[in-house]
Amino acid sequence: MDRASAAARAEKGRAPAYAVVVPTAGRPELERTLRPLLAAGPCAPAEIVVVDDRPAPQGPPPGADAAGVTVLRSGGRGPACARDVGWRRTSAPWVVFLDDDVAPGDDWTAELAADLAACGDGVGGCQGRIEVPPPRGRRPTDAERGTLALARARWITADMAYRRAALAAADGFDRRLKRAYREDTDLALRVLDAGYALVAGTRRSVHPMVRDARLLRSVAAQAGNADDALMRRLHGPRWRARVGEPPGRLRRHVAATAALAGAAAAPLLAPLLGPRTSAAAAAGLGSLWLAATAEFAWRRIAPGPRTRDEIVRMAVTSALIPPAACAQRVAGEWRHRRARPHRERRVKAVLFDRDGTLVHDVPYNRDPGLVRPLPHARAALERARTAGLRVGVVTNQSGVARGLITPAELEAVNAALEERLGPFDAWRVCVHGEDDGCTCRKPRTGLIEAAAADLGLSPRECAVIGDIGADVEAARAAGARSVLVPGPATRAAEVAAAPETAPRLTGAVRRLLRDGAA
Repeated sequence: MDRASAAARAEKGRAPAYAVVVPTAGRPELERTLRPLLAAGPCAPAEIVVVDDRPAPQGPPPGADAAGVTVLRSGGRGPACARDVGWRRTSAPWVVFLDDDVAPGDDWTAELAADLAACGDGVGGCQGRIEVPPPRGRRPTDAERGTLALARARWITADMAYRRAALAAADGFDRRLKRAYREDTDLALRVLDAGYALVAGTRRSVHPMVRDARLLRSVAAQAGNADDALMRRLHGPRWRARVGEPPGRLRRHVAATAALAGAAAAPLLAPLLGPRTSAAAAAGLGSLWLAATAEFAWRRIAPGPRTRDEIVRMAVTSALIPPAACAQRVAGEWRHRRARPHRERRVKAVLFDRDGTLVHDVPYNRDPGLVRPLPHARAALERARTAGLRVGVVTNQSGVARGLITPAELEAVNAALEERLGPFDAWRVCVHGEDDGCTCRKPRTGLIEAAAADLGLSPRECAVIGDIGADVEAARAAGARSVLVPGPATRAAEVAAAPETAPRLTGAVRRLLRDGAA
């Protein structure tokens, strides 16, 4: 389909407005990804958001400094978090996710507009067609076959459009999935659970071949088994069947690892079994392990180029992958043992007061050097983020209205807090005085309502943690849950009136998680 016919089809169907969100780790290919979006003409996106997921970026990502591109930061928390930060800052009725190394075709925007125009009200997502150029003149390596599989994958966010209402109904991306793995499948299943259909579009993007020659690349990739443990918790034991994915090899890896462990342990049992019996057990179990490893290695070698380097790599990693996979799965089962499906969550974000809650209260602080986190602040925030909750700050700063702090000084202090405890997904600051009549100053509800809106949530889906009664009263009036963590500024009457209290920040977050926050 050429640009003219795609545009005509889109115009006939009255294509809706859309935003494009691109998470990036600083790849130089980002400029190529953005190029057709910036020169799209009548089918141009309404918004282009690049989310810089580098932990400590120095300047904007390459190619993201073009006019019309909004750059956000997600602090190195992985692609799921970056995409979640990005779509919640847009307003268009459709959001399209692209990877920072895909190459949309020159007609991609017109084809996308036609795809969206064809989506009925019941369609929640529309997938683009991913093309991966195979290697020329030889069979692909094991790593290359993994990349080629992207062309057959369902609902991958390398090029995936979602209706905003569907994203909201599914509660966006699960931030506990920190690798570029399973976060797209998890979201698709929750969109389907929300009653929406997912369809395939006609637009095409090219995904480059990933060439990673590291010997232990495939061993490191076994960290995905921990993500599979979370998927089982969220979607049940048959989640693979729902996305048309064949069963994995975990059971075989368990058998091979058990045989290896048994062969190693058998000599230790010689005093009980006798030397001959223990030697026979070790030999038998060792043979089972060797046979399982050989079968696994040949399964990976046979479809490949069978070069010397590839055969050595497959032989070595085929011995290491089974125990690595088992270890990662055990770690994942333990890490996510309390995970619950999203529909059971009561709280999806935690909004923290600033002074006296996250940092020591320095009245009208104008010096970033005086920003000192309270003892349990970092651990509490990490616990919330690890559980997949979004975190924000809601704070009264009347020193600006009183002339005691300049806006620039306030910004510098907040930046220091962000550097020490961030990143935060929402910041809302009231700079008015008590008699200014604003609607934002706590105990009024404006800060909480605005922060919830920034996160794409209602106040009922948020909890507020603070150290004084104004925090509790603002939460109650907005319909949010509240937990009071008493400090030096807390009055006894405020403690008595609070519906929930905790002695420390970590205890407050733990209470929210225990009661169904994640």
